Amino acid sequence: MVNRPAMILTDESNAFAHDTMFRRLPSNIREVALLNPDYPAVIRDNLKRLAAEIESDAVVRPFNPFSPDADLWETSLKEHEGHTWLHTDWFFAEIAAYRHLIETVRWWEYGRDPFAPQKAREMGSDALWALLDKALELRGKPIEDRLQALVHSDLWGNRIDLSFGSSMAHGNTGSHDDLLTDDSVAAVEHLMQQNGDVHFIADNTGTELAVDLALADALFDKGMSHITFHIKLHPTFVSDIIVADMLTMFNAMRSGEYGEAIKQLGQRLQTALDEGRLRLAPGAFWNSPYVLREMPNRFVEAFKGAALVIIKGDLNYRRMVDDALWPADTAFADVVDYFPAPLLALRTMKSDAVVGLETGLAERLDGEDARWRVNGKRGVIHFKK
Repeated sequence: MVNRPAMILTDESNAFAHDTMFRRLPSNIREVALLNPDYPAVIRDNLKRLAAEIESDAVVRPFNPFSPDADLWETSLKEHEGHTWLHTDWFFAEIAAYRHLIETVRWWEYGRDPFAPQKAREMGSDALWALLDKALELRGKPIEDRLQALVHSDLWGNRIDLSFGSSMAHGNTGSHDDLLTDDSVAAVEHLMQQNGDVHFIADNTGTELAVDLALADALFDKGMSHITFHIKLHPTFVSDIIVADMLTMFNAMRSGEYGEAIKQLGQRLQTALDEGRLRLAPGAFWNSPYVLREMPNRFVEAFKGAALVIIKGDLNYRRMVDDALWPADTAFADVVDYFPAPLLALRTMKSDAVVGLETGLAERLDGEDARWRVNGKRGVIHFKK
């Protein structure tokens, strides 16, 4: 076990985390008020109040004690009692801010997704359906080649993140030069020897989810027995997937509006869902401020027998590596030695934490692009058996 560095903070010791909390996140909160004009005035006013509290570095308020996830937050809130938004752990602060947003819009009572307008706009994107159509063209290839290509496509689908425009600007395909480490060959070789259960720890709906599902379809064709998607219990980070988003995606696929190949994919996946081979597992842990090594024992036991766990996206990556600034050449397997199953991480880089790079690569990139860690251009594929 390697020594764990401290977590990234929201103060000016980390420019990106500080900017996210001071500028980007309040902007996202105000956008919710703007894009949902039929919210009651009190909700829209309270959203603006929350944004202002974060900008002014107010103390992080507690949540409604009668919320269904109150027990889960209790330990973390005590650990951060008296902390202010711009002087605390970034992982805690960012997740707590979105949790406050959910409480502000009274999602537990109304069930209305505050990010629905942004999600709907992306679901109507021609680029999403063109990328999925291209992914389905791989069905005629040998399964090993198909899996290899889909792992890469699934990585770059993670660029499309509705809370982070600079990442989306790079599009949903990447070049070889953008891939900083690539363990996909080893991961696919491992998959070719398996026929058990696969788990996706999912990230974004829309484009990324579409390619997730193309990969899941290929895994079923390979002979995997069950596939589980672990998704957020409530809306968060604008585009993160909840159950309603998955069902919306299936309905869109099956509508026939986007061509026969996509319609058939939707039918196959709906059948798998109906038969219980495909399962949706919404969980409060994925909305919580706890890192992956703190996952409940029931998760540890459930993951132990998996053929593979695929962990997607930047926030889940931060959760996986303790949201800490490890030396970039620290071995991935050393950092995630706590995880009880083979693990494949697919992530485009939208924050500073990274591991598993060749020695000297981070320093070289520092000289080429000061924002290489945070602008969503580059990606990593890590695998630990």
